[in-house]
Amino acid sequence: MQGFSERKIIFQDKQETIALLGEHDEFFRFLNDSFSCKMAGRGTELTINGEQSEVAAAAKVFEELLGLYRQGTQITIHEVRYAVKLIKNGQDQNLHSLFNDTLYVSARGNTIRPKTLGQKIYLETIKKNSVTFGIGPAGTGKTYLAVVMAVMALRHHEVDRIILTRPAVEAGERLGYLPGDLQEKVDPYLRPLYDALQDILGLETYKKLMEKNIIETAPLAYMRGRTLERAFAILDEAQNTTGRQMKMFLTRLGFGSKMVVNGDLSQIDLPRGMESGLTEAVNILADVKGIGCVRFSDTDVIRHDVVARIIRAYDAYETSEIIEKNNKRGNDYAGINR
Repeated sequence: MQGFSERKIIFQDKQETIALLGEHDEFFRFLNDSFSCKMAGRGTELTINGEQSEVAAAAKVFEELLGLYRQGTQITIHEVRYAVKLIKNGQDQNLHSLFNDTLYVSARGNTIRPKTLGQKIYLETIKKNSVTFGIGPAGTGKTYLAVVMAVMALRHHEVDRIILTRPAVEAGERLGYLPGDLQEKVDPYLRPLYDALQDILGLETYKKLMEKNIIETAPLAYMRGRTLERAFAILDEAQNTTGRQMKMFLTRLGFGSKMVVNGDLSQIDLPRGMESGLTEAVNILADVKGIGCVRFSDTDVIRHDVVARIIRAYDAYETSEIIEKNNKRGNDYAGINR
């Protein structure tokens, strides 16, 4: 039987107390429910009582979150939940290295860093490889972090420009039928990338770089025949490329360039029966040197908690549908051969 233990967490002021315990004690209630020990707060002091292992685990979560907050990161329920998960899985060291890995400070002064182990692996893969595939559900930060890495490469003079592209599946790549000039035709498809750039760079810097063509946007169909030298190219929504489009894009890679290809294989909008170029490329290039692939899961989702649950529910439903169809085919085949 473990011995009784008590730990005290001291906050610097009321603001820090609210930041760690949450507005209306939201984080405090979640943490209190997550561990079988008693927590009591009074003023700027938090006391944790109970079995030694539980007290140590709960205190570790508070210490890590406190260190993160003092580095300038706003604490959200995501950080709290993820910290509890890693501590309970005995991944204390991963938690510490993750929370102390500052990547960039945005124009608004926000600290940008990986928020999950999947994101950390993704960033390390981009650094090490010329081409990186990021595959996973919505809300895992694939696009945003790719843009951060592109901006960092530009700031460090590793590349001369950033190129953003995306397949315009809804328009069947026939952009001539859409109103406006090329930029106006492409804008709706690249809005998530624009939003990320504006958040990271600030609106004024973003506009200047766009005007100087240092940040370039183009539909995927317009990439044919080019060689991208000293560029950081991001292909978003790549699940909607055909095999030919994907091969065309990947072979644009020039000296001193990097490519990040992102997509969600559960949201393919191609005509029924057509294989995604992303699926094909990952299979073909799995063992090619200089190419990395990171697969995110629902545990990497950093949007509202319900998003992760929605993804799991859809995955379970689609899996059951596949099993049902396979069983039906098996029964039909058995009937034919009777």
